[in-house]
Amino acid sequence: MTSIRDVALRAGVAPITVSRVINNDDHVRTETRQRVERAIADLAYIPNSLGPSLRTKRTQTLALVQGDIMNPFATMVARGVEDAANRRGYHVIFGNTDGSPAKQEEYLTFLLKKQVDGFVLVPASLRSLDTLRKRGTPFVVLDRHLPEGGDDTVRGDSVGGAFALTRHLLKLGHRRIAIVAGPRDVSTASDRVEGYLRAMREAGLSEGEQIHWGEYKHEHGSQAVRKVLLTHPRATAIFAANNFIAVGTMLALREAGIRVPEDMSVVAFDDLPLAITFDPFFTVAAQSAYEMGERATDLLLARLAGTGPPERQEIVLPVEIIVRRSSGPPPDLPPAQP
Repeated sequence: MTSIRDVALRAGVAPITVSRVINNDDHVRTETRQRVERAIADLAYIPNSLGPSLRTKRTQTLALVQGDIMNPFATMVARGVEDAANRRGYHVIFGNTDGSPAKQEEYLTFLLKKQVDGFVLVPASLRSLDTLRKRGTPFVVLDRHLPEGGDDTVRGDSVGGAFALTRHLLKLGHRRIAIVAGPRDVSTASDRVEGYLRAMREAGLSEGEQIHWGEYKHEHGSQAVRKVLLTHPRATAIFAANNFIAVGTMLALREAGIRVPEDMSVVAFDDLPLAITFDPFFTVAAQSAYEMGERATDLLLARLAGTGPPERQEIVLPVEIIVRRSSGPPPDLPPAQP
């Protein structure tokens, strides 16, 4: 196994000089640095990171723990976290909880044993946050609204986005709008229902509220839409509370022979990549998933460096309403007068 002394011998320098080059010490001449770097490359030498980590008590490693990396939203979040971490010399370990509190606890226990420096996490339960607080491990909560506050959070404006999407449908003339929501105990789901209810009640349509709670999965979207068609056959629009629910919604409507938007309008929270979207394209409240991951990581790294703001941060990013072909006037709207 190649040692630091082998590199020093090949480069014609002292071992301490090789160490300084590895640790990016500014007090090394450019010519000497280049000679050492050539020797490192020639000998395929891999520095041992254990020594520096023991001295600094840092591993230069972060953890991102979230629900399901298969969701395009989560994939873009992960890319934002990784890019922001890499720019500062950190690497990222990824974990998927599938929304399971038990699996989340297993991941956190494992990652704490690995001595990761900090966490960016979408909590499956809030119990784990107490574990991190007690240990003094820095963390930033992603994509969740913590009613008690006191922790750094970065999330999208679920209430505002849902309000704007519902208002879009109301302006088109819809009055019977169903929302296929996520889990009751997840803040993004309850926030999106709150925005929907606010818009409906401002329009004086509280009697027309139709809420179908469930999971952020396409199976729930399909099952809920079948129920809507049976119990509320006069509904003219469906608000899918995330992109996976939107996929299930479209599948169920197509199975029933219902055209979008001619027979039923569909809007969704979160966008889908063009490669996997349907035609017509969804009208959406699009969150900047990449920016969300990036901002959360920058905030976490600022905490680790001791340069973050003294007070805890709640960063709420705006969403963009993108109107596409999946939403139109209701089929029973009288034609416009000439």
